[in-house]
Amino acid sequence: MSIVFILIIIAIAFFYFSGSFNNKSKSTQDSFDNKKNNPPKQTGGSNSSYGKWVGGGLGWAFGGPIGGLIGFMFGNMFDGASGSSGQNHPYQKGSPTRTGDFSMSLLVLSAAVMKADGTVKKSELDYVRRFFNTNFGAEQANQQMLVLRELLKKDINLQEVSVQIGSFMDYSSRLQLLHYLFGIALADGHVDKTEVETISTIADFMRISKADYESVNAMFVKDNGSAYKVLEVESTATDDEVKKAYKKMAVKYHPDKVSHLGSDVQKAAEDKFQMLNAAYSEIKKERGMN
Repeated sequence: MSIVFILIIIAIAFFYFSGSFNNKSKSTQDSFDNKKNNPPKQTGGSNSSYGKWVGGGLGWAFGGPIGGLIGFMFGNMFDGASGSSGQNHPYQKGSPTRTGDFSMSLLVLSAAVMKADGTVKKSELDYVRRFFNTNFGAEQANQQMLVLRELLKKDINLQEVSVQIGSFMDYSSRLQLLHYLFGIALADGHVDKTEVETISTIADFMRISKADYESVNAMFVKDNGSAYKVLEVESTATDDEVKKAYKKMAVKYHPDKVSHLGSDVQKAAEDKFQMLNAAYSEIKKERGMN
């Protein structure tokens, strides 16, 4: 599939969702003529696979605040292409979360966390690239990094995008997003207070329970009682209560909970499950439990 055809498909989709196709069809054709003579250059990954990833993998993220950021992104990445967004497209409650919805939400929130302390660190960018390379492959990682770099240039309304995610994304996927964001915050080896506060704000707007937030936080920010916080149980709990708590959390954090997002995300969720197991093993060793 040629890059011109891909750009046409993407632009039509954006014009459709923003309701501006009829008014801007002439300027769009001029834009495509320009692109045909001067095709945009991308670093890494094929343009057709990029268009497929963005255009074909999105559901509810095509509308609302995230849709607006997508429009901004394309306006910059494809000079002369439509900068209009899907922001006016009504949300589709009840629609399943697609892989593209998760990926775009992850990128938007990653940009917000990385900018929280006023500086985007190379260690954070390296962590993000390694994460994408490991979980999505080199080609898609290059595409995702292009998107992230554009999002880092944009002011992000944290409340609006987080509320949209909290309204449309299933809870298990939101927990996986939270786990990933803490990974970014600790990418340079220490916890930045501003970044953690930003993640806490995101969690509140995404409607993550306080206990679940503390559980994921304790996987990264260690203290004397962090293992118990991961299991969401008091240090005074009985051995039986600890076992019950572990079984409950094992169901909540099981990688199969995000299997609908594809094997790549499911693989990333295994880290969270392993951290849960490590916390449980620490408590068992401390107590001499079988």
